[in-house]
Amino acid sequence: MNAALFDLDGTLINSERRSLAMWARLLDNHGVEHDEVVLRGFMGRRGRDVLAERADLFPGKRIDDLINEVMSFNDHPDLPAIVPVPGAADLVRRVAAHGSPIAVVTSSSREWAEARLAEVGIRDLLETVVTARDVVAGKPDPEGFLLAAERLSVDPARCVAFEDSLAGISAAKAAGMRCVGIATTYAGTELTKADLVVADLTGVQWPPRTDQ
Repeated sequence: MNAALFDLDGTLINSERRSLAMWARLLDNHGVEHDEVVLRGFMGRRGRDVLAERADLFPGKRIDDLINEVMSFNDHPDLPAIVPVPGAADLVRRVAAHGSPIAVVTSSSREWAEARLAEVGIRDLLETVVTARDVVAGKPDPEGFLLAAERLSVDPARCVAFEDSLAGISAAKAAGMRCVGIATTYAGTELTKADLVVADLTGVQWPPRTDQ
């Protein structure tokens, strides 16, 4: 049986513009010059992993303090709104109706993931949710996807991952899964490692063409 493994931010919900704005605010607060390349480095990955790799951006600062600071921006009124990715909820419901097991594999916290999935109205259709603290290594490491497959008792080769980020697609492919790239965060031409690239999840078939 096939299984569907969905990323959350940028895949099921359109929240990456909001995330970019939060990281930009953090960088601005500390007087750190940045461009799109620097900001995109945070996309699809655990923030603390990126901060550990880019310690040069915040010399002398503790990662936990920086994470707390960026999370404090979450309720800022000027941030872009969070909306579902078109077709996301419908696709999850079709996968569930097909009888295929479903998981979410996200670099976000459990609190964030549970709240957003409840808002979209699909939490009860998921068999498991793998979040940032469930793994030792975050995306692009395949650990999260492999853990989800293990929890679903499905061979990774029988899993189809849905991802919007380069790190997420790399993680899914490293796990031995087929991957559908969603061009919400990156241009479709940048998602070259995905087996199939779509603009959003509207009209995506289950199983998708990567399974045929």
